[in-house]
Amino acid sequence: MTSAAAPSPDAIRQARADRPELRARDLAAQLGVPEGALVAAEVGHTATRLKAHPNDLIPPVSTLGEVMALTRNESAVHERIGRYEEYHGGEHATMVLGPEIDLRMFPKHWAQAFAVVEETDKGVKRSLQVFDAAGDAVHKVHLKPASDVAAFEKLVAALATGDESRAFDAAPRTPPEGAKLREDKMEVLRREWERMTDTHQFLRLVSKLKMNRLGAYRGAGSPYAEPLAPEAVSAMLEGAAAQGIEIMLFVGNAGCIQIHAGPVETIKPMGPWQNVLDPRFNLHLRADHIAEVWRVWKPTQRGPAISVEAFDAEGRLILQCFGKRKEAEPVAWNAMVAELPAGAAAEVQA
Repeated sequence: MTSAAAPSPDAIRQARADRPELRARDLAAQLGVPEGALVAAEVGHTATRLKAHPNDLIPPVSTLGEVMALTRNESAVHERIGRYEEYHGGEHATMVLGPEIDLRMFPKHWAQAFAVVEETDKGVKRSLQVFDAAGDAVHKVHLKPASDVAAFEKLVAALATGDESRAFDAAPRTPPEGAKLREDKMEVLRREWERMTDTHQFLRLVSKLKMNRLGAYRGAGSPYAEPLAPEAVSAMLEGAAAQGIEIMLFVGNAGCIQIHAGPVETIKPMGPWQNVLDPRFNLHLRADHIAEVWRVWKPTQRGPAISVEAFDAEGRLILQCFGKRKEAEPVAWNAMVAELPAGAAAEVQA
């Protein structure tokens, strides 16, 4: 939709008032605008523009006490309750390394940020919401009943930009890359894969070979990457819950990756959604979006790291899951993953 055809901020506000039952993403899709435009339309009413860089925004979030961190992509929503602790800033990548809130953030995608204060039937809701240049949500912080409201107000006063613009001038979305595979580099890929000593070396390796994650998985073959059935993700969550296996579950987008480390207990499918509904961690996964699942083996200095990784039909990564490593190799996780249902051979075709 061109900017000339887009609804005005006043029209967006009226649409929100007329359809309060709709989630922001769903209403934005109906209106043909990015989610960020819904929030920008509220500037001067319920929203205030803030400095968006993580180096500015995240350190004062640690003063809010217990909050809920939310990171999502098109197919999964990751929600974790805790405190923002141990912030590590940087120009290109930043981190929060607390025991409950664990984030990897990439500042170039933190384009616009807002503080939102809304009156609802359940009381006042306060949040911080960050969007990328296309207007898609990168990360959100929702205050909980025990959060420090005075600290929130201080944060808003300190970081407010003074920009009263109610428009969100969205850039075009970056199209999905799909699988990038180099048949002539497969032997090099396998040889270098064997030599890895840390999982973080993997993306550097595939980038050097002009591939990407999914292309490498499709081409490498066993034991490096083996296709699983789409239902393997639900089987993995149910198996971890039934056996009390602690996991590390990653959900992210281009600007933020959020990690849950610990058990999952309450697994509840609801229509197309598969959900983890635990007191301090929720996952909402569109199981019907899962097109490919891979069991991936990577060598490390502490023994093999085995993951389950799900992708959508356009090749976008939905989630990754590892066994939580303590002092020793996660034996129960590895055994459980070995029994997950295999995928069809067609899934390995480039």
